[in-house]
Amino acid sequence: MPTPTAINPNNALNFSGGPGALPQVVLTQVQAAIQNVPEVGLSILGISHRSDWFAAIVQELEDNIRALLGLDKTYHVLFLQGGATQQFSMVPMSLLAGKTQLPEYLHTGYWSKKALFEARRITPLRVLWDGEPHGFSCLPRDEELAFSADAPYLHYISNETVEGLQFNRVLGRDDVPRVCDMSSDFLSKPCEAERFSLIYAHAQKNIGPAGVTVVLIRDELLHNIPDNLPGWLDYRSHIKAHSNYNTPPVFAMYVVLLITRWLRQDIGGLANMALMNEQKAAALYAALDESHGFYRGRAAKGDRSLMNVAFNLQNEQQERAFLAASRQAGFAGLSGHRAVGGVRASIYNGLELSAVTQLTQFMRDFAQKA
Repeated sequence: MPTPTAINPNNALNFSGGPGALPQVVLTQVQAAIQNVPEVGLSILGISHRSDWFAAIVQELEDNIRALLGLDKTYHVLFLQGGATQQFSMVPMSLLAGKTQLPEYLHTGYWSKKALFEARRITPLRVLWDGEPHGFSCLPRDEELAFSADAPYLHYISNETVEGLQFNRVLGRDDVPRVCDMSSDFLSKPCEAERFSLIYAHAQKNIGPAGVTVVLIRDELLHNIPDNLPGWLDYRSHIKAHSNYNTPPVFAMYVVLLITRWLRQDIGGLANMALMNEQKAAALYAALDESHGFYRGRAAKGDRSLMNVAFNLQNEQQERAFLAASRQAGFAGLSGHRAVGGVRASIYNGLELSAVTQLTQFMRDFAQKA
């Protein structure tokens, strides 16, 4: 086994599944803003959410997300709290009024199971496909999915962070509202956002720290929302208040703004971001495939995630040794999710290709010396 020199983990080698690594240029801006936001002269931690400056921040953030995704003003852009977990409930509470048919869901992994559990508290539903018998090692093929023309909506998760599975296509019918949890691949690549009626994504993977959830909702969905929802759980309340219905997470939203500026100005848009993410994923999966079975990927090759590379070694003892050695080498966040164990390398937008290169070299060295 390798015995690397112990060093402290650092941001450049943070493979955490979330909160994930943020770009160094953004971290530098955030560090300065904690002391003094240039336009204001105050710490970002003490600027009022009722200030004109913050109203301008919200507007720019909305505009940046629309520009990155190519969306027009028929979509409302909201910045909410409660994470994706709150959306698991808000979606069925909002979209079923006057509907007699069942909403359709896909059960593709750990997080879709959470979404199903919360939705079932509110409504019966139809599970179109269940990946549990397959050990959540793959995603459904088109011929396995029989979408209903009269479903109130279709819900699925674009990227399962725990199992390392990602859809590379848009699912469903164009005449049925698509609802998608894009929490772990939002703004990591182009996504044909205009084909979805509602997209939600918490920030702490690709676009910021924990505390803010982005919701994109098409205007036509608002017409049938029940009028008896609590204001906090009514999308219309947040639209009317311009994402300022109650005290919003000013700091987290400011970081998301910096990320969107970075994506637009430094990266040059989501197509370029996708190319960078594809390079990182290709390098990691090559290390798995070339190891002659020493490292075994969890996901079927056609369904592999560009965001989360989940894999196992030969046994748990070897995995523990790998994780201990990786920590000694300065890598952080490589432990698999507690639900499945193993190893997981999350390669979100903020992680650079050089970090993946270092990790793949470490993996080859570890395998050679094992």
